[in-house]
Amino acid sequence: MSVVISGGGPAGMMLGLMLARAGVEVTVLEKHGDFLRDFRGDTVHASTVRLMDELGLGRKFARLPQSRLGNLTIPLPGGGEFALSAYDRLPAPYNYIAMMPQWDLLDFLVQEAQQEPTFTVRMNTEATGLLREGGRVVGVRYRTRDGEEGELRAELTVAADGRHSTLRREAGLVPREYPVPFDVWWFRLPRHPHERAGQPSIVPGFGTGEMALSLTRDEYFQIGYFKPKGSDARLRAEGVERFRARIASILPQYADRVDQLAAMDDVHMLDVKLNRLDRWYVDGLLLIGDAAHAMSPAGGVGINLAIQDAVAAATLLAEPLRRGRPTVAALARVQRRREWPTVVMQRLQRVLHHVMFIPTLTGRRSGPPTAFATLSRRVPAVQVALTRLLALGPRSEHAPDFARRPAA
Repeated sequence: MSVVISGGGPAGMMLGLMLARAGVEVTVLEKHGDFLRDFRGDTVHASTVRLMDELGLGRKFARLPQSRLGNLTIPLPGGGEFALSAYDRLPAPYNYIAMMPQWDLLDFLVQEAQQEPTFTVRMNTEATGLLREGGRVVGVRYRTRDGEEGELRAELTVAADGRHSTLRREAGLVPREYPVPFDVWWFRLPRHPHERAGQPSIVPGFGTGEMALSLTRDEYFQIGYFKPKGSDARLRAEGVERFRARIASILPQYADRVDQLAAMDDVHMLDVKLNRLDRWYVDGLLLIGDAAHAMSPAGGVGINLAIQDAVAAATLLAEPLRRGRPTVAALARVQRRREWPTVVMQRLQRVLHHVMFIPTLTGRRSGPPTAFATLSRRVPAVQVALTRLLALGPRSEHAPDFARRPAA
């Protein structure tokens, strides 16, 4: 009754916590020594906030550093703005987006999981390959930061090691790729003290062949700059002064601080991918989160979809693990449970690409999608339905009884 999880991201840590609460022996392998990496997904939607309450962790979670974002607003031609989303119309208390550094979320999950006697996390330890016996995966090979190599056997191996999954490659599983027309360059700009009043929000800016999103954080603005794929080398060759001018043009409210970008090394590119495995498992191995389906940043749903995978996997596999070795049929049930919501969200992201991004990045439009804004304004139910889909997902997972605890 043992599980080894490769990858200490949101999916891996949530699965580890929940299985440990079921009494399953769990070891999570994380190749880094800490979680301190900038610009990893940190958009926590209502589905995850509600899950924290169900796990009895809501009060502690609410005390973690975070910004609570409201609606996505877009500027309209001729002045004024329009709320493209309607988080304020969702039922409280799940009517906001929690913007939280991913390292704080992961440290929090580790601390809670370590309260369970059957949970172990091994930092600086990377799963490098699969152990097989009789055609079945029975564990992993690993290597530590110090170069020590070893093997770890388990009744179930879970690959939660991201979009460049080593274990997925070792299993010979190849995802189906969907075209994505853009990449994102992330960076920070300071937030002045007088700007810290009021409800934080997500604010876009548009140019010809480029756009940006500003996300409000406690002490800074996190900026995502969108440009067609293949633009990184040219942007870096142009240099930081030209990049500052681009940002000042499409987000003029930050023109007074773009000089805080000292060099292009301060700008981090995300190679955006959208893909999905046809099969998320082989005998003894299950893939979840980005290892099974890489998501675009459109809608900020990636973390939340990965965590929902973890909840479903824990719910469906805890009892088979208590009895011994989960069958292939048990692993297939996890995919059947989570594949449909993944397909829905990826199709929604592709629609958002065509409505929000492609017209701007190809130069066909140099402003917001006014037709969509008009539709949302005239038919508010469209706005609310889209917001609810992003916030809760097409199939929300709830914590099973074995994982619930009284609020602390």
